[in-house]
Parts: sequence; C-alpha cells; structure tokens
Amino acid sequence: MLQTDNKPLTYLMLVNIELWDIGLILVGLTILVWGADRFVHGAAATARNLGVAPLMIGMTIVAFATSAPELLISVVAAARGETGLAIGNAVGSNIVNIGLVLGVTAIVRPIPLKSATLRREMPALLAVSLLTVSLFLDTRLSRPDGLVLLAGLVIVMTWLARLGMRSAANDPIKLDYEAEIPDNVGTTAAIVWMVIGLITLLVGANWLVDGSISIAEALGVSEVVIGITVVAIGTSLPELAVTIVSALKGEYGLALGNIVGSNIFNLLAVLGAAAAIHPAAVHPSVLSLHIFVMVAFTLVLFAMTYDYDNKAELSRLEGIALLIAYIAYDSYVVSQNL
Repeated sequence: MLQTDNKPLTYLMLVNIELWDIGLILVGLTILVWGADRFVHGAAATARNLGVAPLMIGMTIVAFATSAPELLISVVAAARGETGLAIGNAVGSNIVNIGLVLGVTAIVRPIPLKSATLRREMPALLAVSLLTVSLFLDTRLSRPDGLVLLAGLVIVMTWLARLGMRSAANDPIKLDYEAEIPDNVGTTAAIVWMVIGLITLLVGANWLVDGSISIAEALGVSEVVIGITVVAIGTSLPELAVTIVSALKGEYGLALGNIVGSNIFNLLAVLGAAAAIHPAAVHPSVLSLHIFVMVAFTLVLFAMTYDYDNKAELSRLEGIALLIAYIAYDSYVVSQNL
C-alpha cells in the first residue's frame, strides 16, 4: 500500500522536475534573445562612434555579435565538459539558419542577391564548412582543431574587413548597414548596453545549458540531439527576427548577409572555443548525419543564390523547399531519438 501511495508523489516530483527544466530553457532563451539584441546594439553603436565604417561593422562586429548566444552556450557547455551540446548547437544552428530562417523569410518575401560583397562571402561559408568536416573526420575535436578554427576566425575577420573597405559605395548591403546601425547612441550608453547584454547572455546561457542537460538525461538522449533541436532553434531566434524584418524593409543584403556571417562565425568561433576549452570525441551521429546535412544545406543555398542569368535570388518556391527539407530533417532526428 505504501508503494502505491508513493507512486503519485514520485510522478508529481518527476513532472515538477521536467517543468522546472523546461522553464529554465524558456527563460534562458528569452534572456539570450534580449541580451543578444542589446549586445549587438551596444557593440555596433560603440564601433560607429569610434569611426568604424558601417559595412565593416556589419560584416565583422554585428556578424560576430549575432552568434553571441551560440558562443556563450558553447563556452559554458565546454567548461562543464558537455562539448556535445556545443557541437550540436553550432551545427544545428547553421542548419536552422538556412532551412528554417531563410526558408520562412523567402516564403514571406523572396530575397534577391544584388550585393557583390555578399557573393564573395558565399564561397567563404562553403570553404569553412568543408574545413569543419575535414577536422571532424578523425572522430575527435581536439585542442589543435580548435586552434585551427580560431586562427581561421582571425583570418576570415581580417578578410571581411578588407572586403568591406574595397566594396563599392553603391553596394546594396553597404546601404543596408548604414541604415540599420544606430548613430544616435552615446558612447557611454553604448558601452553600458554592451556590458548588460554580455552579462545577460552569460546568465541565459547557464540556465539554458542547465535545463538542456537535465532534459537530455531525463529523455535518455545525447546532448548533441538537444543542441541540434531545442537549443539550435532557440539561439537562432535573433537571426529569424532580424532576417524577416530586414526582408520586409527591402534590406535584402542584410537579410542574407546576417545568415551567411552568422554561419561562418558559428563554425569558427563556437566550435573553435568549445574545442580549445574542452577537447572531446565527436558523437557518431554528427559524423554519420548532422555535419553532412549542414554541408548539404550550405551547398543548396550556394546553388540557389548563384548568379546564373544575372537574376540571382532566393525565390518563394526555393524557400518552401528549404523549409520542407528542414522539417523533414528535424522530424527524422526527433523520431529516431524519442
């Protein structure tokens, strides 16, 4: 009788634990999204006040800052020895950015690719993706691998800065960044917002990692799966908001450039930081499925935006195809693990 009486109590405790973990994830995601917005706002305004050109700010500082949620989660997870969550978040975020974010955005409004600067970034994203695959082939993400990725980050940021300086004055993406980067924020206020955003990001990342690990353990799945599904979607919410709003404003270069830049930084900064902090073996599912799905989405995006007939654009039909492919992939991952 005692065992029967204890069953409802045990069930209630399990439900409360799961609800607490879900709450941690939801609150952590909310804080991450808000903190990322404030961090980007402060960093971009500070750079503009220091005289940095808007295009250089957009291609380096803003692109890096929009990956701040993924980076903070990667650092926190790796510091706790949960490198699988960091890897899943980075790879999953790149898949989400192309399949979900660009897919939904193109359905809402087709995205023409008119920026010569952005066309040069696309091959860089493909090259970085292939570099990541090559480092994963030995089934381990080592500290030297992390240092290679971080060195690649420095090289890419330097190249993007030079690319920004050489861009034509009438490049559409340059005009987009000039319109969006704040120019009416004082330096002190900008620095305060940047610090507040960074602190908020750190708090949100800790809560999100706590909830994610607990749920992964409760469901009996790997941290990679949680990172690729729940965490990747959540940390891509800033990109989704920025990309849709930019497309609706007609700032198509910013809409697509935000995703390309974010994906480059996810691989170089997020994975690089995770490996440098805590080297770890790569989960078999990453090598057998997820990393190749990420490369496939990148190749498809490259093909869709290639200027075949001087009318390069991401059409509504292509957006539907990207979204369907993403839903099919995510559904397969969930069904195989739950």
